[in-house]
Amino acid sequence: MRLLWELLVLQSFMLCLADDNMLHGPVFIQEPNNVIFPLDSEEKKVKLSCEVKGNPKPTIRWKLNGTSVDVGMDYRYSIVGGSLLINNPNKTQDIGMYQCIATNSFGTIVSREARLQFAYLENFKTRTRSTVSVRQGQGMVLLCGPPPHSGELTYAWIFNEYPSFVHQDNRRFVSQETGNLYIAKVETSDVGNYTCVVTNTVTNNKVLGPPTPLILRNDGVMGEYEPKIEVQVPETVPSAKGTTVKLECFALGNPVPTISWRRADGKQIPRKARRQKSSGVLEIPNFQQEDAGLYECVAENVRGKNMARGQLTFYAPPNWIQKISDAHKAIDENIFWECKANGRPKPSYSWLKDGEPMMPQGRIQIEHGALTITNVNLSDAGMYQCVAENRHGVIFTSAELSVIALGPDFSKTLLKRLTLVKVGGEVIIECKPKASPRPTYTWKKGKEILRENERINIMDDGSLRIVNVTKADAGSYSCIATNHFGTASSTGSLVVKDPTRVVVPPSSTDVTVGESIVLPCQVSHDHSLDIMFTWSFNGHLIDFEKDGDHFERVGGDSAGDLMIRSIQLKHAGKYVCMVQTTVDKLSATADLIVRGPPGPPEAVTIDEITDTTAQLSWRPGADNHSPITMYVIQARTPFSVGWQAVNTVPDIIDGKTFTATVVGLNPWVEYEFRAVAANLIGIGEPSRPSEKKRTEEALPEITPANVSGGGGSKSELVITWETVPEELQNGSGFGYVVAFRPLGTVSWMQTVVASSDASRYVFRNESLPPFTPYEVKVGVYNNKGEGSFSPVTVVYSAEEEPTRAPTSVFAKSLSASDIEVYWASPRENQSKGRIQGYEVRCWRHEDKEENARKIRTIGNRTSTKITNLKGNALYQLAVKAYNTAGTGPSSATVNVTTKKPPPSQPPGNIIWNSSDSKIILNWDQVKALDNESDVKGYKVLYRWNRQSSTSVIETNKTSVELSLPFDEDYIIEIKPFSDGGDGSSSEQIRIPKISNAYARGSGTSTSNACTLSAISTIMISLTARSSL
Repeated sequence: MRLLWELLVLQSFMLCLADDNMLHGPVFIQEPNNVIFPLDSEEKKVKLSCEVKGNPKPTIRWKLNGTSVDVGMDYRYSIVGGSLLINNPNKTQDIGMYQCIATNSFGTIVSREARLQFAYLENFKTRTRSTVSVRQGQGMVLLCGPPPHSGELTYAWIFNEYPSFVHQDNRRFVSQETGNLYIAKVETSDVGNYTCVVTNTVTNNKVLGPPTPLILRNDGVMGEYEPKIEVQVPETVPSAKGTTVKLECFALGNPVPTISWRRADGKQIPRKARRQKSSGVLEIPNFQQEDAGLYECVAENVRGKNMARGQLTFYAPPNWIQKISDAHKAIDENIFWECKANGRPKPSYSWLKDGEPMMPQGRIQIEHGALTITNVNLSDAGMYQCVAENRHGVIFTSAELSVIALGPDFSKTLLKRLTLVKVGGEVIIECKPKASPRPTYTWKKGKEILRENERINIMDDGSLRIVNVTKADAGSYSCIATNHFGTASSTGSLVVKDPTRVVVPPSSTDVTVGESIVLPCQVSHDHSLDIMFTWSFNGHLIDFEKDGDHFERVGGDSAGDLMIRSIQLKHAGKYVCMVQTTVDKLSATADLIVRGPPGPPEAVTIDEITDTTAQLSWRPGADNHSPITMYVIQARTPFSVGWQAVNTVPDIIDGKTFTATVVGLNPWVEYEFRAVAANLIGIGEPSRPSEKKRTEEALPEITPANVSGGGGSKSELVITWETVPEELQNGSGFGYVVAFRPLGTVSWMQTVVASSDASRYVFRNESLPPFTPYEVKVGVYNNKGEGSFSPVTVVYSAEEEPTRAPTSVFAKSLSASDIEVYWASPRENQSKGRIQGYEVRCWRHEDKEENARKIRTIGNRTSTKITNLKGNALYQLAVKAYNTAGTGPSSATVNVTTKKPPPSQPPGNIIWNSSDSKIILNWDQVKALDNESDVKGYKVLYRWNRQSSTSVIETNKTSVELSLPFDEDYIIEIKPFSDGGDGSSSEQIRIPKISNAYARGSGTSTSNACTLSAISTIMISLTARSSL
């Protein structure tokens, strides 16, 4: 009895400390793994790792083959940080299964077992081997016979001398299972000495066996024989999940057999499988359950075939799918743990408590992986382990069971100091002290014990529940908890408030798209409580910041009205106003119906199509709460600009009609259609387009436009027209029929132009008279037949170029850069052609005529002006008549000399004076240079500063008087003129707006002038009249 109370005190003490110091039992961080130790290792030390955490810090001990390792008795053993170190390990004494055991005050756990093995490779015992004598063509096996060893080996064979190794192919094979060398068919090149090389993959040591001589017998060559399988797949090959499985198969034979693999159950060899060494090895990586089965190796040559079989069986060590976890139970409670593991074969389960096996008895029940302990007591506290095991492995999962013994404690779970509830509501005052075992509960209101009734009851967990609360229920309440370890209580107050009520709820309504409404939500409530309004739309809270374009909260403290602005179809649905205070929560609902233009019609289908009509049908879309009044059909073709309304039968499609015939379509054009619905609200969105369909073919109806022609080369009749657009060709195989005849004759000549893109036809005939009128018409055709012809028009055959030259050519100089040329038309009968205009050629006297400028006139003009010439230069000119056939003979050449260039010096020393509403300008006379035209006078250009149009006056003096209003700024320029044209201009002079009666100034430049309306009121008095 004393021990039980000591455990109780210890357990309670640990529970108190656990919150602060996290006391807990041992937990493995790292468990030992299997170790293969090379005997020839220079380190001479083995480490078996084990790392454990726990508080208090656990102590570690080890077992070897179930017997404790006494570190004190054997100096070779030491424990460092939980790991076991073995110095100078001995393969006889130290080989075996090791297990780490960790213990602290909470209990004991044991690790999985780890195997320690020693890897070594001894030398071959024999030093010589007998000579092997075989016939050429015979198969042969050389045995390796590896020496004593531990650890995985690999094999190779040296041919004659190192480093010449036997190359494995379809004829030679080295088994990595036995080390034997197989030669399917011996050849003369195989004669020599063979040495087996064995390598330990753990120690990397290599040993060489004694050489085996191979010679050929001289009693003949071995004939052909069927394959004999020497390397066979084992009858059963157990294979672990996730490993790489290798199957070997090799056969002797003449000719050399080929090796292939298959599954006996008819399934495909896994795609991940690899074939190595000419298919002598089948390798299956990441072996899984579905890879298991009966595999067949087939060896075959021309003499026959043989087969070997092996069964790949799948196994998997246990693997946890459900572990156990720490549990805290009060005295007399029940604990149930269940662990689950998968594996093949199916694992069995056992349980350990503090490292010792558990057996079912009394309160303890064990069934498969489940452990149940009823009515736990302090002696049940400790470390528990579930063990799952099959013949391929053992795994452990650990958990701690804490049994709690504690008197009631409210220190961290006090009753709520103040609990609010509404009149008529329900309230639960929680009472949840920390206690083990579970206490009994009593309640007091004030100082009176609370009696349970139909409104008041104490719940199983100790909480107090009051329903249909009244004002009289307000007051102070205390919860008293008692178990056999003590009693404790906690007190809180209950405050009863008036309930909240919705006095103006939102009402269901319907609106039209674009309108705005307010949904009311007004309440009466206890003003001592904070109140919060929220709105949801179709089950989702409205975010007034995100959706502020349409939703806004309006109203005062007791109102949570919702304004919805510019309502759209998407706003239709259920709106809920939710009102919440600290004592209650209520809501009011309204449905909003939004009337709007119809939704898009659905499933527009072309039921039937002809050359000019299409029968359509569709399904109505949503009417959006306003009946559909009509439908409009639109069509689109590759040639239309977007969608176009089309004519239908009936002409007006009412809202209850879902079929229509489109008329007036063009034959042989690909159409797609869509429907648009309308109601009293407006026009809706169009439907999705129908499938594309082409109308049927028909005879062409449209004839080419603008049939004309003419021109061309000699003996040609050129006929042109505008092509018929593809959408009007009415069918495939479209082309043109060109008909023509001399004017006044009866018979038509016809030709076919098979290209739909053609717009020109040229008829050539050497006997064709020039410039002769022909009647011409152009028709159309397609695969359905011929259409009609265009109206007849008259086209002239190609004309001949003019035969006479223009006469009376002369020219005069207009300025330094311009001349005027005159001529007379040729005097001849142009019955073989006509003159369409004249070509004037102009070139400087020192240039070549072929580089002449060419200026063409049109029609009957017999003069032209030539500009941009050099001043004071001699030019030569000649004139030719031209028409569509070319140019005629040239006229006689005439000469003309341009005038000297105008003066290059601008007027200088410009001075202006203003007096009595007049502006007087004076400047220096300009002297022309010897190579310039003499000055004949001056041009004065003036304008308002804010306007662009300029006025000009001319004078032959060096002064001028202007009568101008003084209320504007003026810009003035002066330049000389001569027979050679206008000379250089002076800088711009700005005369500012004059505010007094007299002003003067000299020439200065101005950089800009503003644009306004033209000067209309300026009066100019030109007083300079005498000659220079």
